Amino acid sequence: MKRYRIFSFDFDSRAHSLEPVQDQWDEKVKELHIQNREKTIKGLAEQFGSWSIEEKVKNFQDLKFKPFSVAAFHNKFLDQIRNSFVVGGYYPALTGGCALGERILNHMVLLLRDYHKASPEYKKLYRKQSFDYWPVAINALESWGELLPEAAKKFRDLNDKRNHAIHFNPETDHNDRELALQAIHLVQDIVSTQFSAFGTQPWYFCVPGETYIKKEWEERPLIKHIFIPNSALVGPKHRVESMIPKIVVNDRFEYEDREISDVEYIELRQRR
Repeated sequence: MKRYRIFSFDFDSRAHSLEPVQDQWDEKVKELHIQNREKTIKGLAEQFGSWSIEEKVKNFQDLKFKPFSVAAFHNKFLDQIRNSFVVGGYYPALTGGCALGERILNHMVLLLRDYHKASPEYKKLYRKQSFDYWPVAINALESWGELLPEAAKKFRDLNDKRNHAIHFNPETDHNDRELALQAIHLVQDIVSTQFSAFGTQPWYFCVPGETYIKKEWEERPLIKHIFIPNSALVGPKHRVESMIPKIVVNDRFEYEDREISDVEYIELRQRR
């Protein structure tokens, strides 16, 4: 009767508070937004230094929010790439974003390929420990059903950025910020699509405010290695006692010894 509920995830939504005040907002909403904006700018000054703070705020705003993501092999380095962009390290942010895309692909292939030994793609990948030719890795992961089509498309777009950034192009001297921002947004789109902690991914079902892994997906390699480690196996009666400083879940309840569908789980959870 239990399902895996996503509990461990990462995000940064502060960029939303930097958006301009809208005329149609209620006065109280405007006032609260201005307060949040001032608080965010103060926090950015403490984090990145007050020198050239206007430029840093603009950079942070243009990055947009860091997407809700389960903890995997990208969170730490995406933070570093974003930080580099904020302080004006545009070329390091550009090359870092491209390198992170390659690292994600490598990690996914190495983690998941042995589950697909019967596939024709496996023959192209089983001997290697790293893959600098992205199309082969992208095509394999997509054909195995481990990479969502939209994420595969974003990876191909990022590969174009990567080839342009790594190989010498004189124009990069003048548009490094624009190229870096494009690369980071593509990485964030990949994370939001493939590793999101919330959303319409085919392996999720939802109760309002809660995300669970569908029973039929629990044995899939991608889910076993990346999503279940960020989850807790809980029944429909469970209670979250605390979220800060750590997550405490109370699930000391009696459950019937039977299988239920995801739809039944939702009904029981909502009833609870």
